[in-house]
Amino acid sequence: MAGHWVAADQEEEALRRKLKYFFMSPCDKYHAKGRKPFKLGLQLLKIVIVTVQLVMFGLSNQVVVTFKEENTMTFKHLFLKDYDEASDNSFAVYTQSDVYDHIFYAVEQYLALPETTVGRYAYVYGVGVNGSALSLCQQYYKKGRIDPANDTFNIDPRIITDCIGVNPLSVPSVPLSSSYKNFTLKFHKLINVTIEFQLKAINIQTIINHVIPDCYTFYITIVLDNKAHSGKVKISLDNQASIKQCKDHSVSGQGDYTHVAFDVIVALVCMLSLVLCGRSIMRGVMLQQEFVQFFKESLDRKVSWADRLEFINGWFILLIISDILTITGSIIKIGIEFKNMSSYDVCGILLGTSTLLVWVGVIRYLTFFQKYNILIVTLRAAFPNVIRFCCCVAVIYLGYCFCGWIVLGPYHVKHQTQEPIHITDLHAFIAECTDTPCSGKFRGLETSPCSFFCCCDRWAERERAKVSVC
Repeated sequence: MAGHWVAADQEEEALRRKLKYFFMSPCDKYHAKGRKPFKLGLQLLKIVIVTVQLVMFGLSNQVVVTFKEENTMTFKHLFLKDYDEASDNSFAVYTQSDVYDHIFYAVEQYLALPETTVGRYAYVYGVGVNGSALSLCQQYYKKGRIDPANDTFNIDPRIITDCIGVNPLSVPSVPLSSSYKNFTLKFHKLINVTIEFQLKAINIQTIINHVIPDCYTFYITIVLDNKAHSGKVKISLDNQASIKQCKDHSVSGQGDYTHVAFDVIVALVCMLSLVLCGRSIMRGVMLQQEFVQFFKESLDRKVSWADRLEFINGWFILLIISDILTITGSIIKIGIEFKNMSSYDVCGILLGTSTLLVWVGVIRYLTFFQKYNILIVTLRAAFPNVIRFCCCVAVIYLGYCFCGWIVLGPYHVKHQTQEPIHITDLHAFIAECTDTPCSGKFRGLETSPCSFFCCCDRWAERERAKVSVC
């Protein structure tokens, strides 16, 4: 029996040492067994290279976004008649002749694009109605009779769409329904007019960053919106870009694959980090099972789930998720570099989220210092109460938002109507007075009981005069 108890004590003591060593920080493990903190160094290295990779991708993606935005602005100036950037959100017409003028102007500018534009664009054929390059369509109610004089109307809300196709003059004639000049609008029941076409372009400015240029297809839609039937036809242009691999590209003197090599290094480092963090989690699960088994056999007690979760390090799970996102994003980025893929948005989301998680993971290493650990433990303990407080505040805030939106919002009548400023006869009569405040003609008797107030008034007039002179 004595030997059995001695073995049990030794087993218990060994388990205690395992548990204590498992929950040690990398620095304590180094002092205990001389184990070098390879995982800590790897995570610090990963923070640097992942951030650098994100910055490199951001600079490359900035060129892509800028190219799309500049082309959108170019299309607005090319296809929208009398377009003004200052009135972009309120660009509209108010007469039937202006509606026709803007429609015909857009179509004529499209047909004359090679002779007018500074950029290099190409038509896309066979994408419109009846195999044309441009589709000119109008949508209107199937039946729409409105008689404001008698306060009556008769509307069938089913929508009818009529379209005609237009081709550039350089293309052999294609049998179309009719000429766009004979396009007649049904204003009494018109909903909108749309002009849709596609253009191709190549972004060659990426050569500066040693990146092979991308081929773009722009899906352009011009909408003349009349669904409100308020006499104001709003005009807008929408541009959606599709990036694809160029069929045959040749750039002289360009063979720099530094970005690709760096992406491969990032992916390998993250893969190693993924293996090490996964191994640590597996060790924690195995130690948890050993601990639960010991309590069950030796102490006849069940371990609570709170204690079991102590063995699952949430920081390692966070790092594993960030590693998976970084590896996936790096693969997509390599595909973009080789022009096999064009998923800039997906790659940006993956790399951005992974970088965020990597930097959040730095908090784990701050817990190794006592001063920072106190703050983090305090935040962890206060987190449930903070969430409850935020929920209560959110209810009040949402109620205020809904109330303010309907009472004080920009769609309220008082924010949409502005009374014109009228100059009354009184103001006009006073404005004819050319005497200045310092002329002395405004002074009353010195013995007047209001002299103090007059003094204050003269000082105020003098200050206002200084401001107006400035």
